[in-house]
Amino acid sequence: MILDLDIGNTLSKWRLKDADSSEIRSRGAVWTREEWRPGADIPDLDVVEAVRISSVARKAVLKETVALLRHRVGTVHVARSTPEALGVTNGYEESGRLGVDRWMGVLASYQLAGGCCAVDCGSAITIDFVLPGGRHLGGYILPGLRLMKESLKLGTRNVAIDPDSEAEELLVPGRRTVEAVNHGIYMAAVSAVNRIYSEVCDQQGVALPMILTGGDARVVSRGIQMPHALWPDMVYGGLEACFPLTAAERAGHMSGAPKVTSPAALEKIRAALAFSILL
Repeated sequence: MILDLDIGNTLSKWRLKDADSSEIRSRGAVWTREEWRPGADIPDLDVVEAVRISSVARKAVLKETVALLRHRVGTVHVARSTPEALGVTNGYEESGRLGVDRWMGVLASYQLAGGCCAVDCGSAITIDFVLPGGRHLGGYILPGLRLMKESLKLGTRNVAIDPDSEAEELLVPGRRTVEAVNHGIYMAAVSAVNRIYSEVCDQQGVALPMILTGGDARVVSRGIQMPHALWPDMVYGGLEACFPLTAAERAGHMSGAPKVTSPAALEKIRAALAFSILL
């Protein structure tokens, strides 16, 4: 078995993948804690042959996790943000400062779609752009839905947006404080993603496929105006591309990769942008 870990500041996600068949056997998530004990939270470590890790948690958390896993497993691959990888040139002046989860998402999206816009809807919403040919432009970071809600300090933080809500329900004025907060932060998030995508495509003169991932991707997706795809395992896809361990991975297959949705024509993107500016 292969254990893939995506350790975030808030949540640590994991999955077990069969090394022979490339099938996903199980998956789950735990809260990222000051002292993370994978032996207590990650099942079936005795059958794990190798581990791949993407971590944006504190260095001490990663160090402890790697030490514990190497003691139990032996082979542990830790992803790092590098100046270049898999045909992509990192757009950051200091490449190591780009969050490794964003870098994994960029690499996975580029392997799948070539030039692309990769959007991760987690604690923060990150939007990264890669041009055809592999030049990463950099990106944008804005507060995620939960973080925006917590910042208002209105006692509504534990009332989450229903991921099955239709965009039409979330874009009308709220008639209770909870609704007003949820609809306001939703409008802010989807408006930002839509506008940023259109602005960058216009500036660069190219229509890019858009791929969404992250815990809030499904609900944010409902308000995105341009064609896009959902890929819950995007970060894992980056780990697979960087550290291929199965025959399928070495052949370029990334688990759960969606069919790439063709973007709208650049002229349509520019027309929609011009109309939004007029409004």
